[in-house]
Amino acid sequence: MQEPSFLRKGDKIAIIAPARKISVEEVAPAIEILESWGLEAVMGKNLHAACHQFAGTDEQRAEDLINAFADESIKAVLCARGGYGTIRTLSTALRQKPSFVTPKWLIGYSDITVLHSYLNKTGIMSLHATMPVNFEINTPDTLNHLKKLLFGQGPVTYEFEGNNLNVPGYVEAEIAGGNLSVIYSLRGTAYETNYDGKILFIEDLDEYLYHIDRMMMNLKTGGVLNRISGMLVGDMPDMHDNTVPFGKDACEIIYEHVAELGIPVGFIKGIGHLKKNLPLVLGRSVKMSVEKEKTVLFL
Repeated sequence: MQEPSFLRKGDKIAIIAPARKISVEEVAPAIEILESWGLEAVMGKNLHAACHQFAGTDEQRAEDLINAFADESIKAVLCARGGYGTIRTLSTALRQKPSFVTPKWLIGYSDITVLHSYLNKTGIMSLHATMPVNFEINTPDTLNHLKKLLFGQGPVTYEFEGNNLNVPGYVEAEIAGGNLSVIYSLRGTAYETNYDGKILFIEDLDEYLYHIDRMMMNLKTGGVLNRISGMLVGDMPDMHDNTVPFGKDACEIIYEHVAELGIPVGFIKGIGHLKKNLPLVLGRSVKMSVEKEKTVLFL
């Protein structure tokens, strides 16, 4: 797996919107923060375009994605927000220029899992991390750790509170994954990551509980869960239930499918769709130690 070069002060970082549209006002706080880190923020040509819910047409979004990777002066690509649309952007970009990807840090989460999955399949590490739409509300440690990882400032260790659902164990392996709904949507496509032997990270938001079960059943019956070496389960907020309750919360549903796999599984708070959203280097080999009392991750 290829690790892109770390950033230095004075480097340029592109901000693009591969999915939902975003306003100038929503991006402004992130530009100030990036500049305080010594970076030069470069706006994608179509960053603030609009086409219904999307940030411009598929072609406009693909143009910004291709240009950000093609421009050698751009050292990292920061996605402005998620929503929906990245799969359309990537498909359009690959039709226009099949080999547009070059090794540089791609940063984002949620719908940006599409790009993480494709980059992982291509052999390039990427950063599952917060995006400009969230910078203003993110916790200080969320942004501090993002800066630290982007600039390659030493190893990072996360220690998460314990959870009764934790399945104890230790594993050292590549970590891959992202948003569960997006991972599920990529099953059987050319963009699906091979999770064999890896630590699978998942998080999600605003789903029905039976949808979580459906997606986990897909990963289970499709053989994905039987081939991973560990699992990290991030935040699962704002879930919905039907009039007749499903009977378990999201984490309990996931636990039911992974408890007997014989691999370490850590249920954590602090990575996902909340103010605290610590970054992960997808594609990097990490060490994960899981106990009932805590989960420790060494990046």
